[in-house]
Amino acid sequence: MSDPFDQDDGTQATAEADLSAETAATDATAELRREKDALQDRLLRTAAEFDNYRKRIERERRDQADNAAASAIEDLLPIIDNLERALQTPVGTDAEGYRKGVELVQQQMMELLRRRGVKPIQAVGADFDPRFHEAVVHEASADHREGEVMEELRRGYTLGERLLRPAMVKVAKA
Repeated sequence: MSDPFDQDDGTQATAEADLSAETAATDATAELRREKDALQDRLLRTAAEFDNYRKRIERERRDQADNAAASAIEDLLPIIDNLERALQTPVGTDAEGYRKGVELVQQQMMELLRRRGVKPIQAVGADFDPRFHEAVVHEASADHREGEVMEELRRGYTLGERLLRPAMVKVAKA
């Protein structure tokens, strides 16, 4: 008689194979979970590093802008001092001396702008260029060619290649 609890070798081998496959699947699932967790951790760390980088760059940009503004203001302070001295001078008959003082302050300001890379736009006698000139008046003139800037009403300035303010000009027309 055969024992009903005895399994034949084929059934036992199948059970062992199933158990082995289950163990392998469990191990693979666990490995995939560990890998997923590691990748998720890397992703979170990278996102945090990027956020910190972005904040640091923004802070540095703000500090750089503040330093540039402070530097420009420091350069303006002596000019303001000279203007205040000019305003404190009693108004008298020496209008020429007063004018000369104001001219010196203006020269000081132009020198500051030059050191900072600001250049005035040369307009009078040049051909009208809408990139640098703003025509506010067109006037017929026999002494000027068509499109020539006859008069500068407000000086324009550039900073390197960047236009800070266009020159307001009067342009000749035929």
